Amino acid sequence: MKIAILTFDGFNELDSFIALGLLNRLKPLGWKAEIASPSAQVTSMNGVTVKAQQPLEFANRADAVIFGSGIYTRAIADNSALLDRLQLDPLRQLIGAQCSGTLLLARLGLLADMPACTDLTTKPWVVEAGVRVVDVPFHARGPIATAGGCLASQYLAAWMMASRAGIDATTNALLYAAPVGEKEAYVERLLNVVRPFVLES
Repeated sequence: MKIAILTFDGFNELDSFIALGLLNRLKPLGWKAEIASPSAQVTSMNGVTVKAQQPLEFANRADAVIFGSGIYTRAIADNSALLDRLQLDPLRQLIGAQCSGTLLLARLGLLADMPACTDLTTKPWVVEAGVRVVDVPFHARGPIATAGGCLASQYLAAWMMASRAGIDATTNALLYAAPVGEKEAYVERLLNVVRPFVLES
């Protein structure tokens, strides 16, 4: 599994790095999640500069794609030259979005009539784009998923892992990262959110 975590200037560290860390727990199964960006390096909303591991176009050939959020997402959504670099295929790929990343899915026409999750700041823009926003942390339909709230990035990662590697492998990966003293309860709660939406691989 090759996974592109789309990360733009002004990105939210929690969105990109939590998903990156969790998904790469499945490296022994051949999984590899990488930061894909439109430029050689990007700087986060809190001033952390990182080098892109892959160009933006890596998303077009990846097995799964996550759109992270950030403070400039609205401008990115209006940048057709940038979005035209993405040619995603939900028949072949799992595609997820976090918070304002949901606006990019809407702009790319990937949400159709499905309800979606986003953060409170982005909600008016997503509604303006013709999408019905639901007040839940995670929702998916088929190969498309959205999550709302920075820490909801764990749901996107868990959904992708469970949909392609199965519940057992996902449980083991999440247990490693879960807080000590509440590992089983933490993982069960997380999986209860995504389990109804998991695709059979």
